[in-house]
Amino acid sequence: MTSTIPAHYEDQFGANVTHLVQQKGSKLRNTVKVEMVHGESIYHNQLASTEAVQLTSRFQDTPRIDPVHKRRRLTTSPWVWAALIDDIDKVKLVKDPASDYTLAAVRSLGRTIDDTIIDAVDGTAYTGQNGATSQAFDSNMIVDVQVTWPGVTAADSGLNVAKLLEARKKLLQGDVDPDEEFFMPVNARQIDSLLKDERVASSDYNTIKPLQEGKIGYYAGFTLVPTNRIGTDTNSDDKVPYYCKSGIWLGFARDIQTKISERADKNHNTQVWSKMDLGATRLEEEKVGYIECDPTSGPTGA
Repeated sequence: MTSTIPAHYEDQFGANVTHLVQQKGSKLRNTVKVEMVHGESIYHNQLASTEAVQLTSRFQDTPRIDPVHKRRRLTTSPWVWAALIDDIDKVKLVKDPASDYTLAAVRSLGRTIDDTIIDAVDGTAYTGQNGATSQAFDSNMIVDVQVTWPGVTAADSGLNVAKLLEARKKLLQGDVDPDEEFFMPVNARQIDSLLKDERVASSDYNTIKPLQEGKIGYYAGFTLVPTNRIGTDTNSDDKVPYYCKSGIWLGFARDIQTKISERADKNHNTQVWSKMDLGATRLEEEKVGYIECDPTSGPTGA
């Protein structure tokens, strides 16, 4: 029996991993702006809004408008996944898209992509000519844990209709294009809280009921993406992110790369290896925020 790994096994594994990463791996990759990065860092050039000057007299001097130019830096870092296969014959299993090795690689890399996106929501961004100036998250984009109806606060509460409407209002107040896609990653306990909100009418309930089964739903202008990767704040409240697609920038210096190879140092057993280089950053503070949600309370704090 030959110990050489057929090339088509490696090609097949790589194709399967790439396919599954797109379909079953990361849940959030398609909710943000994605770009390939050539080098360790890349810069996004931005131009601040300007105001026109009214003409009030004949032969008035031409006004001088000085647009403000900004830059946002994205830096990537490498991530790797690897596993050894004891028996050379078992390498044949990886040609199956449902093989344990393929799924393990996909799920690991997918979680890393989603964690990177979520961390960018309120993480430090870097601006300036050389990308060396830190830009903190805008705390005005936080929806308070006690919001139970727009303009009304009460006891700490979980996710509810009022908080979704408040989040949407914050985006629109920042002059975000209402035609943009708005996304909200949300975990299981906050999905449960939202579904218990009595203000969700029966017709609307049908649009978010798929969330109970871990499927994507839509409500109050947001595409709700089920994921249990979101974090908590210093008060142990869930931080439910919300953003428009152009608000977060995900960059890959190297997209998913996979190899199957023999390890001479491991008695020529087979290694399944996968690697990627990625990073993410918040592009504009007005396009990104999060909702504080009590992890134990219902939609009205009860």
